[in-house]
Amino acid sequence: MSATDVINGGVRGFWQRTFAMLTKEFIQLRRDRVSFAMIVMLPIMQLLLFGYAINTTPRHLPTAVLLQEDSDLGRSVLKAIQNTAYFRFTQEVHTVAEFDYLLESGKVLFGVEIPRGFERGVRRGDRPALLVAADATDPVAAGSALAALGQLVQTALKNDLNVGAPPAMPFEIRTHARYNPAAASRLNIVPGLVGTILTMTMLIFTALSVTREIERGTMENLLAMPITPIEVMLGKIIPYILVGFLQATIIIALGYFLFGVPILGSLTMLAILSTLFIAANLLIGYTFSTIAQNQLQAMQMSMMFFLPNILLSGFMFPFAGMPTWAQWIGEALPLTHYIRIVRAIMLKGASMESLQYDAIALCGLMLVAMIIAVTRFRRTLD
Repeated sequence: MSATDVINGGVRGFWQRTFAMLTKEFIQLRRDRVSFAMIVMLPIMQLLLFGYAINTTPRHLPTAVLLQEDSDLGRSVLKAIQNTAYFRFTQEVHTVAEFDYLLESGKVLFGVEIPRGFERGVRRGDRPALLVAADATDPVAAGSALAALGQLVQTALKNDLNVGAPPAMPFEIRTHARYNPAAASRLNIVPGLVGTILTMTMLIFTALSVTREIERGTMENLLAMPITPIEVMLGKIIPYILVGFLQATIIIALGYFLFGVPILGSLTMLAILSTLFIAANLLIGYTFSTIAQNQLQAMQMSMMFFLPNILLSGFMFPFAGMPTWAQWIGEALPLTHYIRIVRAIMLKGASMESLQYDAIALCGLMLVAMIIAVTRFRRTLD
């Protein structure tokens, strides 16, 4: 055999072995349906969410009206405010207490108050004050809407006052950015980070729990013990509840001492509701661990769940500015409710009455995740 044949045979063998390895990897990828689905679904999900659901200039934001005077001019001003496309009147209240409650509970982002004697004051030239209160815990949503008020409202007065374009606004618009008057982004981001970091770490911790047992070969020993699925589940998630508490305490303490984020509400209530949130995420991660065949799949499932949590919860982008279908998805995510809770307690000093909807939603999501996790673990046992 000549040297040329040896070289050709070596080159041919190199490509044959490489092609065989390439074929094996494609076959393995085809068999790993979860990983293949992640490869396809992740870019599609990102494209759809960023293209359709994310809006950095939110419009049609929920607004309450305290109409203390039912006059033509007052109605025209409200119509002009709504025509800016930034405001959508969802509720009309009759007392200041209702007005404040809606803002505190997060049911509306803005409140407009037309005072008594408003039209008479305008026609007499007294420049009465119209109040626009904003929930500024999300500065992005509040800032652009408040900036659009003055000029567009003045347009509506041309017809109602029949004086053409006045040289100055015949009334005063007093904007009150509540809960974050300076529009400091850290007051919005730091409370949201509590939930975001807990979501990421709690999902990963428990998503790897069952798959780790299988890969290490210790699942057989676990199944041989006289233990029920619920006992296994509780034994795995309770230690991580303590870990979650430690993480939440560190983040909140650093936010308070380093960034000046206030804690106006009850720490006890925050701790209780944080327990619900941590448990819900641990149970969701535990469910992933019963579905996945290995730790890589469990990690991929966690990341697929984490992505919509980040984008649709109101952490990065205003929740109220998303389309309805995206808000429905967001309502099914624990992070959405927890971000509302932690921001309301820390920045607003909110009471349990204001947070009961989000607290009930967290309880419901936790129970659903628990039922699915126990059911899936029974199938794993089988």
